[in-house]
Amino acid sequence: MEIKRIITGNLEENCYILVNNKDALVIDPGDDFHLIKEELRNLNLIGILITHYHFDHVGALSNLLEYKKVPIYDYNLEEKKYNIKNFEFEIIKTKGHKEDSVTFYFKNEQIMFTGDFIFKGTIGRTDLDGGNMKEMQESIEKIKRYNKEIILYPGHGELTTIEEEINNNYFFT
Repeated sequence: MEIKRIITGNLEENCYILVNNKDALVIDPGDDFHLIKEELRNLNLIGILITHYHFDHVGALSNLLEYKKVPIYDYNLEEKKYNIKNFEFEIIKTKGHKEDSVTFYFKNEQIMFTGDFIFKGTIGRTDLDGGNMKEMQESIEKIKRYNKEIILYPGHGELTTIEEEINNNYFFT
């Protein structure tokens, strides 16, 4: 699986495009639809994954759905495994930054897309509408049980690992 990152909008949100055999999933189409569309030019978009519904993560969602009607995978679904053509992932509800926050775990690749739940060296804000520090702590404890070598792809900034966060992130102590 190939992972492409497009940094979108004024808040420099990470939109990811996952590619497997010309099929593509888009994670958090934050803004700059023209950049996302260009990356999808020779691909078959088969789904959109939304980690949470803050404007900087879904700003291009309506344009993307006008471009191609595909299913959306988000907090409305159960915590379980999903198979979409060549992609297999699990939805993990990771409340705290927002009540609708989810993490997408691709077990075979040992990667997670965390949205604004976890960033390198810190966590997402819990003081915004829908945020809750107690739920954030519960979500952190849930994620700490996974393989420490899993690579985390956050909604902003650079990637990290669960192990790196356990060793260096104040909120993981």
